[in-house]
Amino acid sequence: MAIPALAGLLLFILLPFAAALALAFTDLRLGSPLPVKFVGFGQFVQLFNDPDFMRALLNNLLFAAVVVPLQTVLALALALLLNQGLPGTVAFRTLFFMPVVFPMSLVSVIWSLIYAPGPDGMMNAFLEWASFGLWEARDFLRDPLLALPGIMLLSIWQGVEFQMVILLAGLQAIPQSLYEAAALDGAGRWQQLLHITLPQLRNPLIFVMLITTILAFRLFDQVQIMTRGGPDNATTTVIYEMVQSAFARQQVALASAMTVVFFLLVLAVTWLQRRYTHHEREMT
Repeated sequence: MAIPALAGLLLFILLPFAAALALAFTDLRLGSPLPVKFVGFGQFVQLFNDPDFMRALLNNLLFAAVVVPLQTVLALALALLLNQGLPGTVAFRTLFFMPVVFPMSLVSVIWSLIYAPGPDGMMNAFLEWASFGLWEARDFLRDPLLALPGIMLLSIWQGVEFQMVILLAGLQAIPQSLYEAAALDGAGRWQQLLHITLPQLRNPLIFVMLITTILAFRLFDQVQIMTRGGPDNATTTVIYEMVQSAFARQQVALASAMTVVFFLLVLAVTWLQRRYTHHEREMT
């Protein structure tokens, strides 16, 4: 029964990564009449001396550092709200989950319209209304200081509902007898949250944080559609630089080196997360 899954893993994950690892040590470039040569770690040296790649790496780390905790906290807050059994809960669940159903390409186009420059842009008009006319219209996607935060906001809005559903399922699996016993002992809602809800949600929280971290490092669609890595590389990412190297500049070996570095980076971050949370669980 496991053969189809293992075959897919071998064909679409392991073999392509092995090919990328092998190509990363060559100077392969599509369209070049020169024979392919073994260059050792030359591509990796060039990679870490490339300011565009280093900026992309920094943007990925910054994006993950902001989006993962904010999205998790918002998802937990929404899950706690919907778990109260308020009237219209089913309708709210549907509305909250709708952004996950829409493809990221469609969501990116819609948010590009929301971020339209000038006072008639939806976001500019809202901020001007909220600030009682103090806000001056900005071109969000062409501002080096606002472009990446704008993509962060879009990504949080589109992805928080997926986490919410997982955490909501975890909340509904917590035995009510624990809350009843805590209430009899005089524990308030805040104490119940800290000592019952969060410990019982440890595994779902670890899962959603790991998944969100991996997705955060895979940031590409929003950048490709909304900013093309600009302005001044303010929104470029590792995957965007990888695609540009492989398909725009036809530097297959360099793109393969980026793939290896990206894989090792995501593996290290997820391992550290897992190690830290496992250590906390042993301490408790």
